[in-house]
Amino acid sequence: MTSFDVDLFVIGAGSGGVRAARIAARHGAKVMVAEEYRVGGTCVIRGCVPKKLFVYASKFAEEFEDAVGFGWTSDKVSFDWATLIENKDKEIDRLNKAYIRNLTGAGAELVEERATLIDAHTVHLASGRKVTAKFILIATGATPFVPHHLPGLELAITSNEAFHLEQLPRRMVIVGGGYIAVEFAGIFNGLGVETILLYRGEQILRGFDNDLRNHLAAEMKKKGIEIRTGADVHEIQRSGDGVRVTLTDGSRIGAGQIMFATGRMPNVAGLGLEHVGIRPTPHGAIPVNEYSQTEVPNIYAVGDVTNRVNLTPVAIREGHAFADTVFGGKPTMVNHGLVPTAVFSQPELGTVGMTEEQARIRHKHLDIYKTSFRPMKHTLSGRDERMFMKLVVDADTDKVLGCHIAGPDAGEMAQLLGIAITCGATKAQFDATLAVHPTAAEELVTMREKWQG
Repeated sequence: MTSFDVDLFVIGAGSGGVRAARIAARHGAKVMVAEEYRVGGTCVIRGCVPKKLFVYASKFAEEFEDAVGFGWTSDKVSFDWATLIENKDKEIDRLNKAYIRNLTGAGAELVEERATLIDAHTVHLASGRKVTAKFILIATGATPFVPHHLPGLELAITSNEAFHLEQLPRRMVIVGGGYIAVEFAGIFNGLGVETILLYRGEQILRGFDNDLRNHLAAEMKKKGIEIRTGADVHEIQRSGDGVRVTLTDGSRIGAGQIMFATGRMPNVAGLGLEHVGIRPTPHGAIPVNEYSQTEVPNIYAVGDVTNRVNLTPVAIREGHAFADTVFGGKPTMVNHGLVPTAVFSQPELGTVGMTEEQARIRHKHLDIYKTSFRPMKHTLSGRDERMFMKLVVDADTDKVLGCHIAGPDAGEMAQLLGIAITCGATKAQFDATLAVHPTAAEELVTMREKWQG
């Protein structure tokens, strides 16, 4: 019988890789994990977690303003960027150590160096060591995409560098229209930076419900964010301490900094896929089947490197399912068809299920319910901000197909709505649920008038 150094070798210690390693080790497998940077992956180190902390920080300016309507004064309020960065770094350090502790505590061995593939059962570590494994799991995540041939690109930053800026610029140009772009636009705007968002498409957040996209764009503009759609960058030049951005239409924008948030691409460069016969998709993703298995039977891949649904909870679920399938004797597939998600824009979005546009393709008759209203808080704050909610219902079965929310705590609502919609809840069941009053969420169970349009 062939003997291997380990049962499982995991390349990448992000959310998916760590979960897979921990569960596999608990199933009795001998596991080794290689990570060349820090344990925790994009989400913990330079993604969801620090970004959410920045979102919290950026919201206080409005909170101080809103408090005046409730009798508070907001004199002598100031913000220090260096303090935020220092405290953020401390929290990331704490989480990095916690991930290492949880990983090794489960019985997995961690090697903090780069690993590449030599053949289907062998990996090469940067130190020169070779390790053989019965199974290999690739969980290397994704990396920011930037247009490589753009003149002056070296003057731009991505979200990776945005977490470590020495100081805030007075004006920031953000290129992109997805999650990362709109979230950072809200962050920088809330921290007092004049913010311009450039997106080459017709409307931000492609793939989301159109009503939700339009509502968010309008609310962002109210907050002072300049959104230019149908716009793209032609060239970036140094200008004093900042940059001059020339657009494809010939117009120019001066700014302290330009940030590209134009999506992320699977992190497979130099991994050695060609040595094992794995052929990436045209977009660079590792193709896998419903069990996260590649075309090489003993090599699997989970998370953003597969470019299925690029969200941390999905990577975690995929990693867990892989370990249960291969080492737990319980073949498990992940349902990628119904994934609740939030965009921590300002205002926040929460969504689960089909958009109206998707539902009209798949279902013959729809009932659409939607409402827009002023949150109770702003009756005293005086802020011009509205909340939006929408239900997409199959008129033939009464089943709720999708729910889309913009406003405070929308992400929290989407998590709970995900349970109901996953269970196949109907609009009649929503209607039969008693409202919690006074809350914004009660609108979800009190909407009765179908939208005519």
